[in-house]
Amino acid sequence: MIVLFTDFGEVGPYVGQVKAVLERDAPGIPVIDLLHDAPMFQARASSYLLASLIDVFPANVVFLCVVDPGVGSSRAPAIVSADGRRFVGPDNGLFEIVMRRANERSFRRITWEPKDMSASFHGRDLFAPVAARLAKGDDVASELRPEEEARRPHWPNDLKEIIYLDKFGNAMTGLRAKNVPAGSEMIVNGHRLTRARTFSDLPEGSAFWYENSSGLVEFAVNQGGAKAALGVDVGSEFSIDTAQGAASAVFSSTGRDRCPPFQNGNHQTTIWTSSWAILFLLLSPLAQCCSPGCPRAGSAAVSALSGCWRSRRSRRRCRQ
Repeated sequence: MIVLFTDFGEVGPYVGQVKAVLERDAPGIPVIDLLHDAPMFQARASSYLLASLIDVFPANVVFLCVVDPGVGSSRAPAIVSADGRRFVGPDNGLFEIVMRRANERSFRRITWEPKDMSASFHGRDLFAPVAARLAKGDDVASELRPEEEARRPHWPNDLKEIIYLDKFGNAMTGLRAKNVPAGSEMIVNGHRLTRARTFSDLPEGSAFWYENSSGLVEFAVNQGGAKAALGVDVGSEFSIDTAQGAASAVFSSTGRDRCPPFQNGNHQTTIWTSSWAILFLLLSPLAQCCSPGCPRAGSAAVSALSGCWRSRRSRRRCRQ
């Protein structure tokens, strides 16, 4: 089986020409179109995306992967083996996260070249013939190299950026949900998103984050688009608020830990009541120590922090 992962797009002649070469050089071997709208020219974002999509494929699959803004330059063509799967494509970081998460891996530089090779279409002229040969079990002229030559150690294990937008406007990130503390909220362009299990758990039009089917954090809107609602694109960064989840958990036992979503311009915003509860806890001593006529009752902040409720003596003066 040969699996295609490219930024060529669904429209145009490029995917068709690559498939024609695969059929010519490896007739009868199944070809799967995994993705042809990978982030254009963005090998780093595509690296996190690719690594999240490969687990459904068996170990003997050959991946033909092309996100190659440096095509025709000095960047090397590569074959990467990772836990039995083989990846053919440019050595530009595209296979970094696949290699990082693999238990067994190797890196080879392709030394074979066809007689006629376009300077701008290595996907068709170089990578497709190599993938076809590997899928048939044939050898390909290549040189085993230290894997460190292909690595990008400065890239994070999880990327807090948008790496892919699907046709619904859902925004997939490079962050694995299993590494997010329970109760965390995501802050995206000023929007605070709480976690949901799936779309139908929230009212129509509500924005949220959830663990998608590939195990990544994804931003979504029930029957809407996160891209437009949150104003994000591939490369947009976000932050994680872990403290908010811990605070809200204190009040979740009542079953009313969250207010319904409301419209904020064109966006949905979810407001947590933990801040109101904290304010209530700060101000509640006023009801115990101050009569309606107490001169200190008008200054809630001063009373709560340094007023008459700090000592019995001050409370006695307040009641007089």
